[in-house]
Amino acid sequence: MTKIIGLTFSSMLYVFCSVGVLPVARGLSADAQQSGKMHRVGFLSGGFPGASHWTTTLRTGLRALGYVEDKNIVIESRFAENKPDRLPALADELVRLKVDVIVAGGTNDARAAKNATKTIPVVMTGIGIDPVEVGLVESLARPGNNVTGITNLSTELGGKRLELLKEAVPKVTRVAVLYDPAAPGSSRELKETLPVAAGSLGLTVRSWEVRDADGFERIFTALRKERPDGLYVAGGPLMSVNGNRIAKFALKSRLPSVYGDRGYVNAGGLMYYGADLADIYRRVAYYVDKIFKGAKPAELPVEQPTKFEFVINLQTAKKIGVIIPPDVLARATKIIR
Repeated sequence: MTKIIGLTFSSMLYVFCSVGVLPVARGLSADAQQSGKMHRVGFLSGGFPGASHWTTTLRTGLRALGYVEDKNIVIESRFAENKPDRLPALADELVRLKVDVIVAGGTNDARAAKNATKTIPVVMTGIGIDPVEVGLVESLARPGNNVTGITNLSTELGGKRLELLKEAVPKVTRVAVLYDPAAPGSSRELKETLPVAAGSLGLTVRSWEVRDADGFERIFTALRKERPDGLYVAGGPLMSVNGNRIAKFALKSRLPSVYGDRGYVNAGGLMYYGADLADIYRRVAYYVDKIFKGAKPAELPVEQPTKFEFVINLQTAKKIGVIIPPDVLARATKIIR
């Protein structure tokens, strides 16, 4: 298993064609253009089109490898719009379109794609839990079937997020955790990862279950009465789609908050810590290219991230009356001022 690199990693945030990618791209571009074949990529996501800017990152990564849309590649995108029960039908639709590879943007998406086909390669990404544990692959080194790709270790990083929240705001002692029970990995994160970390940090953690969009206002009302002094938001499509609402609630309630999705911080949340997703989607393009060139997904090892982001919204800190210690600011890969 690849060792998780700490906060000292520098991050090329949202720079889609980094110096490290371009030399490889120049070598592969000619191959991609000379093949003469129109490649078809299916992109399957449980979220909404507007919430998935990673398709842009994927397109940029593919372009760097010589794949130009409508010239030698077509991307068919399907979104379940936060309705997981739609994923099987959407996956079947991509199979009927005879795409050459399916890129699955989450655990449920990858599971739906795997159930829909045993022959079309599936490149998973956005997988926050162990893909071996949930049966997507046989092992990280040798996936053993038509699924491979990259994990983002989201749920495994929960303890680090709590640690950073406590370091940034030492007065925090009671943390409310928002989670969707339908999101893969949330139960394990709540039962195993967060309690262990909270115990070592002297924090009290209370979970608040949200099953649909209508449930947020009820939870927000309860939290106003409960008055926790910190907020942790678990992952999942439901949370991401309602990210702006959550971040605005935290800001209005003057709640220091930490997230596993950078979008919250851009919307006014306090801190994000997690895998550099832009870097991950560049690697997804690499997997797609390798498969187009004949590589078998069963023999392409599943990767874990080596780049991580720690983003602090200093504007939010000032609005909620929090002074981030200098040593914490020094470890941030990006500060929103």
